[in-house]
Amino acid sequence: MPLTVVQAGTNARIKKVGGRPETRQFLEGLGFVAGGMVSVISQIGGSVIVEVKGTRVAVNRDMAAKILI
Repeated sequence: MPLTVVQAGTNARIKKVGGRPETRQFLEGLGFVAGGMVSVISQIGGSVIVEVKGTRVAVNRDMAAKILI
């Protein structure tokens, strides 16, 4: 399931990062890698705020939909 449907306060393991090669490379550079853990902090105004590798990151809904957990 995509990251966009996860409730705030939930921890999950990333199964796959989809999208075009440039998109995958961008997200992997932010720390979204298969097997990594992500914690959803909140969803505000179309953005999803998550904590990945000890850093808080905001990604838009389109990008978050490409991160499968």
